[in-house]
Amino acid sequence: MDVLVVGAGPVGLTAAVELRRRGIGCRLVERLPQRLPFAKAVGVQPRTLEIWDRMGLVRAALDAAVPMRGQLRYVNGTEQPRTDLALPPEVPYGFAALPQYETERILEEHLIRLGGRIERRSELVSFTQDDDGVTSRLVTAAGQEEVRSRYLIGCDGAHSTVRKGLGLGFRGGAFPEEYMLADVEVDWDLPPGYGVRALHRGEDGRVDDLLVCIPLPGRGRYRMSMLVPPELSAAPAAPAAPAESAASAAPAVPAASAAPAVPAESAAPAASGVAHGLEGGRGPALSDVQTALDRLSPRPATASALRWSSVFRISHRLVDRYGDGRVLVAGDAAHIHPPTGAQGMNTGIQDAYNLAWKLALTIGGTARPGLLASYDAERRPVGEEVVGRTVRHAAEGVQADPEDPATLLLREAQLLVGYRDSPIVGPPDADGADGDSGAGPAPRPGDRAPDCTGLTGEIATYPQRLYDVLRGGEHVLLLYGTDRESTGGFDELSSLATELTGHQLTSYVILADGARPPAGGTRLPVYRDTRGEFARAYATQAGPTAFVVRPDGYLGTRLYPPTAEGLTAHLARVFRTPRPEGR
Repeated sequence: MDVLVVGAGPVGLTAAVELRRRGIGCRLVERLPQRLPFAKAVGVQPRTLEIWDRMGLVRAALDAAVPMRGQLRYVNGTEQPRTDLALPPEVPYGFAALPQYETERILEEHLIRLGGRIERRSELVSFTQDDDGVTSRLVTAAGQEEVRSRYLIGCDGAHSTVRKGLGLGFRGGAFPEEYMLADVEVDWDLPPGYGVRALHRGEDGRVDDLLVCIPLPGRGRYRMSMLVPPELSAAPAAPAAPAESAASAAPAVPAASAAPAVPAESAAPAASGVAHGLEGGRGPALSDVQTALDRLSPRPATASALRWSSVFRISHRLVDRYGDGRVLVAGDAAHIHPPTGAQGMNTGIQDAYNLAWKLALTIGGTARPGLLASYDAERRPVGEEVVGRTVRHAAEGVQADPEDPATLLLREAQLLVGYRDSPIVGPPDADGADGDSGAGPAPRPGDRAPDCTGLTGEIATYPQRLYDVLRGGEHVLLLYGTDRESTGGFDELSSLATELTGHQLTSYVILADGARPPAGGTRLPVYRDTRGEFARAYATQAGPTAFVVRPDGYLGTRLYPPTAEGLTAHLARVFRTPRPEGR
């Protein structure tokens, strides 16, 4: 077996789906007997929707989610300026809210279509690795099993067995407050699609009470979080329900006096040393939620239909490295932090996607030795930035960062995540592209590849988005031409790139509107930039330019002018490139 993935939350499912989609054999194991019915991670960022588009499952997510249009803010009952989540028109997706169990359902159904499955009631208890692979010991419903794989990925959460087995550092701290979560319906007349943040400041100006509500699919339904009252925090925990029955014990409408208990498997282990996540025992009752609403709701409101509730704690920690040898970690196993801005699950999904395409090339034998090291080089700085930012925002609010609102929104949407310092992108200034494209700075190697519209094909004449062209591809070579002379060598560049990547690359020609194709035609698919949007987004005014777009939608390089030498130098950063014939 190629890869063993531990943990079937959104991160582990993403890793398994992407490995299966690339033809890599993997097993996905999960200790829980079934999917938990809790709306834990809810916010889905635009960047995650772009990834799901490339994975082929964004339609199912869009059908199940509700839009996040913005946030209504209140301080001591007084309405503050509203925040609208408006992104530039070239960004293909907005913000969304989707309960975690729905995210897991959509990913699991996609995994099944690819021939995979979740092996439930299977827990990793230990592992050892050597130069050739990893030997893992599992405890399953059938007993103990020893599994041999070439690689092991730990997506097993804040209390990760994989992280502990590797002996990775996990430094950080914990917030002293306890919070309660509740999934309820409420009858207020606030506009749908908006989150609600209502806080109370005491005479000293400090926040001493807080209510945060995130819309969920359904009429008037929200996931609410509030401070835990002292009497609930101090109450002794009731015995947890048996493991198999508790996960399905939550009725559609629990009794008002008691909320369903969190199953033992999902609670934070007391001996883990990490106080993060849902806690076991009795959850807050509907009356506890109503009491918080009576104090803080901006409108008179009655809560009903409590689906589940829990007490939870928050820590902030980051591993000192994202793996060791053939064992790697992703998601909460690598970084935990406040839920401010819905960054956690989305960051973990991008961890898994980044790792999966590199692991697939490595296992397939086409990767340059050391490609996997770029996983830590690219993703650990992202984890460090997210942990730091969410801690600042949790303590001081978003005003802790002095960026202009538009930039702050793009950062929260995770559209500014980039890898300019990565060892596998570049060269950084291949065409001096530090100028402005007319709509903002030109994208550089390591930046997210922008989307644009107005591309028309030679047969399908309706306009398409660039992301439609990139969808389903691995590495993609975009060859932009402004006239017949500039496109004359495009076929040769495409053939070279195909050979150097072991046929792991697809090429397209994009012509400026009015430009003629190469004399004698081309064997490559051709699109016309009829609205000039590609030229503006990619700052191609200087003339013919080549772009390599990675499987995760980031620019690997831009070359002006496009040369065989420049293309070869870049691809050698990623691929075990053979010596081209005749060179």
